[in-house]
Amino acid sequence: MSKIAFVFPGQGAQYTGMAKDFYEKFPVSREVFEKASKVSGLDIKTLCFEENKNLNITEYTQIAMLTAEIAILRAVEEAGIHSQVNAGLSLGEYGALAASGVMREEDAFAIVRKRGILMQEAYPTGGAMSAILGTDAELIEKICEETPGIVSIANYNCPGQIVITGEEKAVLTAGEALKAAGARRVIPLKVSGPFHCELLKEAGKKLGEELEKIEIQTFAIPYVTNVTAQYVTESDHVKNLLVKQVSSSVRWQQCVEQMINDGVDTFIEIGPGKTLTGFLKKINRNVKALHIEKIEDLEAVRKECL
Repeated sequence: MSKIAFVFPGQGAQYTGMAKDFYEKFPVSREVFEKASKVSGLDIKTLCFEENKNLNITEYTQIAMLTAEIAILRAVEEAGIHSQVNAGLSLGEYGALAASGVMREEDAFAIVRKRGILMQEAYPTGGAMSAILGTDAELIEKICEETPGIVSIANYNCPGQIVITGEEKAVLTAGEALKAAGARRVIPLKVSGPFHCELLKEAGKKLGEELEKIEIQTFAIPYVTNVTAQYVTESDHVKNLLVKQVSSSVRWQQCVEQMINDGVDTFIEIGPGKTLTGFLKKINRNVKALHIEKIEDLEAVRKECL
């Protein structure tokens, strides 16, 4: 019997038309879009399905991505596919919390709408992020520590792919030092802010004030947090972790390794794209990496898992 983890992608995987086929075929998916629109005051269907510039602006991207993920998730659950643990990369952690039954959909949409706005406004100019390819985490950590200004690791994605974040000058300086030290490539990312670093601590604090307004439910299924890469089963810990997550490193590789150590042998990425599926193949080729973003994917995974 397989031990299944549902994993949810973060910001950057969005595209026009995501989850549209689920919306059109499954009433349970349609209800998710309607609920998200009602809670956020936005036309989420138009945001996700029609060409528009807002889809790639953080304050809109986050609510759109979460809606698509939960819409697909509900169809997956209705098909009889269930997980034993959940996790998500950055924004995707809210999809994991919905899958774990910890956060009501209405609350998840309200919080993520606010999170997107807070992160968009937190540091509108002067920040940067770069992907560092082909070198080890220890070297990147060392160079970040030695670089003047604010620069640190935003994402431990997989072996050979780490993202740095911080003040623009510090990120550029660290990138040059890493190239000189042998990094294969340094790729500046097109982002609207220096996410997952101390420059966003104030945004995390404000998010904490919003989180106080909602109730965290008892866990139906555990999830693994980006902040520590550990299992979380106690509802009391969730709000504090979500506050910290805004400004701390996303330890995605470590999250996956933790789940594998606990016996997970099948990962199902739920949502737009195959980003996490690609990371999984680089982290451990011995586990099964599946993804569901289209209805045909759901049929294929159902045959594989049931």
